[in-house]
Amino acid sequence: MATPRASFDTVVVERVTRVYGVTRALAGVSHTFRAGEVASLEGGNGAGKSTLLGILATLSRPTSGEVHWGEYRMPEDRDSIRAAVGLVAHDAMVYPDLTPRESLVLMAVLHGLDDPTARIEAVLAGAGLTPLGDRPARTFSRGQLQRLAVARAELHDPILVLFDEPTTGLDARAVARLEEDIARARSRARIVVLVTHDAAFAERVADVRITLDRGKLAEVRRVAR
Repeated sequence: MATPRASFDTVVVERVTRVYGVTRALAGVSHTFRAGEVASLEGGNGAGKSTLLGILATLSRPTSGEVHWGEYRMPEDRDSIRAAVGLVAHDAMVYPDLTPRESLVLMAVLHGLDDPTARIEAVLAGAGLTPLGDRPARTFSRGQLQRLAVARAELHDPILVLFDEPTTGLDARAVARLEEDIARARSRARIVVLVTHDAAFAERVADVRITLDRGKLAEVRRVAR
C-alpha cells in the first residue's frame, strides 16, 4: 500500500527559530515558498541555509515557530508530508554496488509505489541514465551520481523538491543538465528550494533569491525573467 500523501501548493514558514545548545541557527525566519517557483537559499557559512532546508525536508523540527505544508503539519502529518518531498542531498547517498535500476526499485518499495517499472524507466530516461541503468553506481562520475540522485528524488513525483549545494563538483555540462532538471520541476508546478553558494547559478535558475545572515532573513529578491 502506498504511503498517504499530502497535497499542497505552498510551504509557509512562520517565525521559525532553531537552537542547538547555545547556538541559534535560525532566528524568527518567515517566508512562503510557492508552486512553480524556484527559491535559492544563500549566505555565508553558518547563515542557517542547511538548517532551514532540513526543516523543510522534515529532517528536523523548529525550536519555535511553525511550518505549514499547505494544511499539513508536523508531527501529526509526517508520513503524508514526507511522501510529497524529494531531496537531492549534498552527497548522492547511493549504494555503490547497486545499479540505478536497483536503487530506484528499492526507493519505489520504500515509497509504496505500485507497479513502478514504467515510472523507473521514465525517470532513468529523463536523467539520461538509460544506457547506464545496469552499471553499478561505484563506476559513476560525480555528474552521473548527481543525475541518479535527481532521478531518485523525482521517482515518486514529489510536490516539494529540495537541493543541497547541487553544483558542488560538477563540470559545466553537468551544471547545464542540472539547470534543465530544475526548469522542468518549475514547469511542473513544483515547489523548488535549493541551497547554494554559487551566486551566478542562483541568478540563472531562481525566481526568488533569499539571503540569510546569522540565522536571520536578510534579503528577499525576485529575479526578473
